Amino acid sequence: MNNLFYETAMLFFGYSFLAWLAETTVATLKMKDFRNRGFASGPFCFVYGLTGVILTVFLHDLKNDLFFLFLGSAAVATSIEWFAGKLLERMKRKKWWDYSGKKWNFDGYVCVQYSVLWGILGLLAVRYGNGILLGLYHMLPAAVGRAAVWGLLAVGFIDFAGTLLSIYHMEEKLPGLLGWNHKLQRVTFRIAAKVSAQIERRIGRSYPCVLQERAQEKEKDTDTCSLVQLFWLFLIGAFAGDVVETLFCRLTTGVWMSRSSLVWGDFSVVWGLAIALVTALLYKDRQKQDHHIFWVGFFLGGAYEYMCSVFTELFFGKVFWDYSGMPFNLGGRINLLYCFFWGIAAVVWIKVLYPKAACLIEFILRKTGRVLTGTAVVFLAADIVISILALVRYDTRAAGKAAVSGWEQSMDVHFDDARMERIYPNAISQ
Repeated sequence: MNNLFYETAMLFFGYSFLAWLAETTVATLKMKDFRNRGFASGPFCFVYGLTGVILTVFLHDLKNDLFFLFLGSAAVATSIEWFAGKLLERMKRKKWWDYSGKKWNFDGYVCVQYSVLWGILGLLAVRYGNGILLGLYHMLPAAVGRAAVWGLLAVGFIDFAGTLLSIYHMEEKLPGLLGWNHKLQRVTFRIAAKVSAQIERRIGRSYPCVLQERAQEKEKDTDTCSLVQLFWLFLIGAFAGDVVETLFCRLTTGVWMSRSSLVWGDFSVVWGLAIALVTALLYKDRQKQDHHIFWVGFFLGGAYEYMCSVFTELFFGKVFWDYSGMPFNLGGRINLLYCFFWGIAAVVWIKVLYPKAACLIEFILRKTGRVLTGTAVVFLAADIVISILALVRYDTRAAGKAAVSGWEQSMDVHFDDARMERIYPNAISQ
């Protein structure tokens, strides 16, 4: 596990640097002047590093299937590109890149040409790049390699912090927020403030469409979706998703089956996260045409479900759904029919249900204020923690490991195999 951390970090920074090198070279040749295309000040494009790690983790089981590895890489990388573009637009209310002039673009953030490129690069990275980068890392003495990782993490943190300072223009405000009563905080701020001053100038050159007048940035954006609203959307979506899946199973299989992700209450975490995520990304686009929202839901929903499947299998050692018996499936994790369902669900949610849910949340917050929200947060946090512990113990118990610690014994008493099988009837050990 310890070695896995260092290897993952090296892949992250390795792909971040290689992407920065490629992006900066292309931009410099095109503009005939040096352009640092990294989001941060240093020689890193962090979103590429994150994408490389995600492709490595979630598409590893497709390594020997080149066609599906290409499709999976294209879908996941395109989804990340679209997500990153939307997130950056929410931060600055400007597009950092725009493909509107290219054929077959979607929303100006992604286009078919780049999706094909991402598929090829992802295939090369998972198939060959990981082995090359990790091979170079293992050529270093162990102590040197680990020191390099921690050094890169420190530089990356300072660099990213400086970028956020620059974007939100908090250089003058941050000292008051931090209190300046801790020496390390003062040193970190000074370094980050210097970095952010350089970033402010560089962003204006490399991404001239990003910067706005500061007076305009101080204007309030009345169309917002706060963290409290997102929490309630998650809760509502988790409950509604569990109800929908339960009814769907009843209609298609003729049996009542638990579809909950948690041990207390009827909540589907996958649906809750999906509702919160799609709302955060699309609530400002609800006036756009239905087909726009449908295709976002189709592709993002499929990529999201695939990654959730891999994550739960890696983390809990269980397969919670398997579509191997359905046509047009990918590794049993997603299938074409359910991708269409994700697209339809996105349209129905954004166009029809979200306005009503927003009114309901506003009513709840107006009547109960922070009391009900705080209670719900505490309950849900406890529910998630207990569910994780129960699932971990369920897996270790299936492997024949006896309960040693107190929490393991408690899980055996309160969440034995019979109860876990009722809550998670489709869970299959791997």
